[in-house]
Amino acid sequence: MHEHEPLHSPLYRKQWYYLDHSDAGLTMNPIHSFAMDDTLCRKIAAEPDWGIARSWVHHSTVVLGIQDSRLPHVEDGISFLRQQGYHVIVRNSGGLAVVLDKDILNLSLIFKEDKGMSIDHGYELMVAMMKRILPFGEKIEDGEIKESYCPGRYDLSINGKKFAGISQRRLRGGVAVQIYLAVSGSGAQRAELIRQFYEHAVQGETIKFNYPKIVPAKMAAIAELTGSSFSVQEVLHSLLFALRALSSELHTCQLSAADWEQFAENVARMEKRNEKLLL
Repeated sequence: MHEHEPLHSPLYRKQWYYLDHSDAGLTMNPIHSFAMDDTLCRKIAAEPDWGIARSWVHHSTVVLGIQDSRLPHVEDGISFLRQQGYHVIVRNSGGLAVVLDKDILNLSLIFKEDKGMSIDHGYELMVAMMKRILPFGEKIEDGEIKESYCPGRYDLSINGKKFAGISQRRLRGGVAVQIYLAVSGSGAQRAELIRQFYEHAVQGETIKFNYPKIVPAKMAAIAELTGSSFSVQEVLHSLLFALRALSSELHTCQLSAADWEQFAENVARMEKRNEKLLL
């Protein structure tokens, strides 16, 4: 890498801050992760030269989108997921149902929102980071895999098999670009779980949105795609190297007392939404 290249990278920030919840998240309710990203969006709104990278991992959870929560038999779908040993929450950002487990790494890149930060630009920053930190970066394709769960324009795949999906959350002057990376485990098994959720939650009724018609073979984990063992910690190691190269200064992100107060309010708001939707 040329020593001056990072200065010209759209990912370059004068200061990158890193917050690692890849271990702590395993004991946290995933609601707290979405509330934390909202808190960091507010924190960064006054800091145009900053980037915040936050990693998070949670035990077996299915995160539903708002549209999923309005399916005609969503209670049956949620009961099915709980019987399979999954916690269920509804998130506050866009998209449809996704799976979280110990082998799925979630990464949030958080920036101040400005005129140059279009929706597409936010997604493209995450794609650029993935191509930089993953060992097969040049093979990554971005484009919708319609037969996956939570399909979207910026799905990441190799040879037509999706291993990651990206969403965005914008509020209070900040942008959180969030990705889930299936690092290891079975992409097809996760896809089959969500396929069966939709079977239970729709039961053949006509509904107002096109939920995905999932083909489990269209999804895979990075370890499956590379044919080698690959861990969450290896991805995080690569991420830290990238953040050092993409900044003048890399720091651990510290929250102020005011940030923690805001976080508590955000958690309460998320919990209230989930109480209403998951009774």
